[in-house]
Amino acid sequence: MDAPSDRLRALLRGPDLVHLPGVYDAVSARLAARAGVAGAHLSGAVASAVALGLPDLGFVHAADIVKVAQSVTPALAGLPLLADADTGYGNALQARATARSYAAAGIAGLHLEDQVAPKRCGHLAGKQVVDVEEAASRVRAAVEAAPSGTAGTRGIVVVARTDALGVEGVASATERCVAFAEAGADAVFVEGASTPDLARVVEGVTRATGACPPLVVNRSEAAGDEPPLDQAALRELGVRIVIHPVSALLAAAHAQARVYAAIAAGGDAGPVERLGWDDLTALVGLPDLLNLEQRYAAGDAS
Repeated sequence: MDAPSDRLRALLRGPDLVHLPGVYDAVSARLAARAGVAGAHLSGAVASAVALGLPDLGFVHAADIVKVAQSVTPALAGLPLLADADTGYGNALQARATARSYAAAGIAGLHLEDQVAPKRCGHLAGKQVVDVEEAASRVRAAVEAAPSGTAGTRGIVVVARTDALGVEGVASATERCVAFAEAGADAVFVEGASTPDLARVVEGVTRATGACPPLVVNRSEAAGDEPPLDQAALRELGVRIVIHPVSALLAAAHAQARVYAAIAAGGDAGPVERLGWDDLTALVGLPDLLNLEQRYAAGDAS
């Protein structure tokens, strides 16, 4: 089987647009894999909320993401995980170390942004970005950091994200994507871009470099109500991955809130629809493990 980083790179190079839902623990990862997804996404905002109970204001660091990934990646059974690396958690040296620690944890790819540290959620006001040279140096360091993958391919996938569109405009976002492409990024990610703005960025990058890298876009409820995706238009522009960072967590939190309210009000969660216990234990592999336990107890070495 190809390494997860090879599989993620193949998705970026392929002809199709794929959707990566957010996961945040082993159960959510197993549910996503069972649903037939091509891969999954691990959000820094989600990790901050779930692991720390804090908003996306730079509280999460590489070690927090790695800790979550260590439970998520085995449950994905070889499917690639694209993980949030925020700003790389410092300068180029920290970005280099982050790429290495992510690769060691089995993360297939990371996205690295050009905000100042500590960063802010991409949909909050008050963002600031570093200069283009520093942003590109982070990307270059991440690209060069991780050991090579199988068959001579590069290691961890590096998606270079810019938040400059909402701060400095299309021209700045384009300049940064050009710099990211020249630094070796596998894909670029323009945060908060409408389809027309994305088309202008693609045109500018193509004019400057001859070809725009594959694109990643964000479909997050943090942006508020958005119209349905025009997937054909995005595919035509070169978008190959759409991430859905927080959808699953919001759905799970909504269901949990109903359960807690039902217990508080009536002493029983009965009125609330939920997964059956046998379904959960099957999801996490209980039947196979019980069979294995019986085989060992019987001394069967086959």
